[in-house]
Amino acid sequence: MFGRLGAPEIILILVVIVLLFGAKKLPDMARSLGKSARILKSEAKAMKEESNASAQAPASDEQPPAQRTIQAAPGDVSSSRPVNEPTDTTQR
Repeated sequence: MFGRLGAPEIILILVVIVLLFGAKKLPDMARSLGKSARILKSEAKAMKEESNASAQAPASDEQPPAQRTIQAAPGDVSSSRPVNEPTDTTQR
């Protein structure tokens, strides 16, 4: 019943989407979806690099965390802002 979708089915789905959302809003929706995907990808990469760096760094010499800059999208300088990372104040 829900096997493979052919060209006529895909065209019908696209026509229904255009009718529901309107042709003017589709590019904006696609742009915001792409921007969200880039942000998610860059944050996941930053978290992975941060976990790798903390696993490789020796625990004996503690340094204050460096200030990072988070950007909304790669190359989008207008919305970037410095972020102070929360510090762990618990004693070990």
